[in-house]
Amino acid sequence: MGKSYKVEILAQEVIAKFWSTLSKVTLNYTRRDGRSETLVREVNDHGHAAAVLALDPARKTVLLVKQMRIAAHVAGHTDPMIEVCAGLLDGDDARICAMREAEEELGFRVHNLREAGNVFMSPGALTERVSLFIGTYSPADRITNGGGVSAEGEDIEVIELPLATAYAMIASGEIVDAKTIILLQHAMLA
Repeated sequence: MGKSYKVEILAQEVIAKFWSTLSKVTLNYTRRDGRSETLVREVNDHGHAAAVLALDPARKTVLLVKQMRIAAHVAGHTDPMIEVCAGLLDGDDARICAMREAEEELGFRVHNLREAGNVFMSPGALTERVSLFIGTYSPADRITNGGGVSAEGEDIEVIELPLATAYAMIASGEIVDAKTIILLQHAMLA
């Protein structure tokens, strides 16, 4: 698949920098039909991430997290989000990050990590790319109660569900997080 368009970045200005970096990008875009136009877009960069679905293959259960997500709340989703555990790479390899997040958020060590994809979450506005993994766990792999890192403002409830129940929560609208939907569907196909 070759490129069918051309982009030339004319200017990039940092608008805000706090949790992430918000930039105003001015670009010259040559369309597929050859016409050229100048566009202005906002791009939010807060780094890349890793996510892991912890799956107990013997009991056919999964570990998920439930937490408040302010962007979803502002957009009208005021219920806590139900998600796979995930976090920013913070300079780590994606596999190391996935294992770290499982320990911090779930309180479990995960094993046998299999990569399920490396996806852009919202490429129209975010630079974030998430490495998706499925890892195995058993009750013997519990090392803490989980819940995240309170010093980072995390207030995470860990929930264990049958895989089939979690998958049905996609259709019911209880699970609306993209990375979680992708990983649950991947687990159901395996």
